Amino acid sequence: MHRLTTRLFVLAIALCWTLAGARGALAEATEITVYKSPTCGCCDGWIDHLEAAGFKVEAHDTRRMNAIKRDRGLPEELASCHTAEVGGYLVEGHVPAEDIRRLLETKPDVAGLAVPGMPIGSPGMEGPDPERYDVLEFKRDGSTAVFATHGPDSAKAPGHDHAGH
Repeated sequence: MHRLTTRLFVLAIALCWTLAGARGALAEATEITVYKSPTCGCCDGWIDHLEAAGFKVEAHDTRRMNAIKRDRGLPEELASCHTAEVGGYLVEGHVPAEDIRRLLETKPDVAGLAVPGMPIGSPGMEGPDPERYDVLEFKRDGSTAVFATHGPDSAKAPGHDHAGH
């Protein structure tokens, strides 16, 4: 019986070390760098949303947002007020944290995610009368597809083509 207890103890220790390593890797994957205007309140709201979801945010205030977007290859029609980088992907605008997590878990062959404009009801843009909006995945060639849909009367609809966006 003593041998069995010892083995179980050793297995429990090994499992704890394994889980601790997985949590460490996950923590590294949740670091996100955000570029934003120093005067934008909705950008701060989006950062609060990310931090509440467990992301470690490194925010940079800049007045060169257009250059940052251009230098990173963001198609103009996908632009919003802030740009972020996480796990090798670009994240533009008010993308919900849950979609960023899914992006990092599934690792699709895309350049990133975007919520063009500033739809009411998206993270950081909370308010009355929320709008339905799409989170678009985009490739380097500018092609897009719907990654998720949020807002009133919407079901998440990943994978629906949205060519020409």
